[in-house]
Amino acid sequence: MARPLRDAPKLRVVGGRAVPPRTAGRSELAALTDAQLVALVAERDRGALEELYRRHAGFAMTLAVRIQGSATDVEDVVHDAFVRAHARLADLRDGAAFRSWLGSIVVRLVRTRLRRRGLLGALGLSAPDPVDLDAIASPEADSEARVLLAQVYALLQTLSADDRIAWTLRYIENHRLEVVAELCGCSLATAKRRIHRAQRFLESHFVAPFAKETA
Repeated sequence: MARPLRDAPKLRVVGGRAVPPRTAGRSELAALTDAQLVALVAERDRGALEELYRRHAGFAMTLAVRIQGSATDVEDVVHDAFVRAHARLADLRDGAAFRSWLGSIVVRLVRTRLRRRGLLGALGLSAPDPVDLDAIASPEADSEARVLLAQVYALLQTLSADDRIAWTLRYIENHRLEVVAELCGCSLATAKRRIHRAQRFLESHFVAPFAKETA
């Protein structure tokens, strides 16, 4: 028998959208858009925040790993990214853009970490993180692809954090230039310059493995 209408959960209007009550279950929250979830989080709905985490934590973790070239401390990066996103939610003008906005926070956090390690390395106080091929390589990657990837990331570690991040977003993550600029928080022209510098460096230092000897 259908439940009487009077017993149905009443919707609330948040951010111009009808959303379930704060007691909504996970299945109801999972059916909402990012914009609706963001509106609920603004209303201090913890369940909505948890749903955003479930929906986008994997993306944030993969992004951090690909930029770093390792899985070191990525859980902390993702955790801090969501904490910052929650604290600065009022800065997000379009809730539907939560994923890309979160990505820009992840990029800033990883940039800070790379710069810190670069400074410590210059002072002889730390060594670069080892490249974690198991974390960044596709399961289908063969031995030659893994060697190529290891060399690329070893070279990337010698670049500035900004150039390294821009190139990785463009050629490892395959983002459009406009998206790279958005994630990096810079102009399109600046993103292009960073990618070009990194590309020139890689091309001048890259050595193709398994090259056949010429007679």
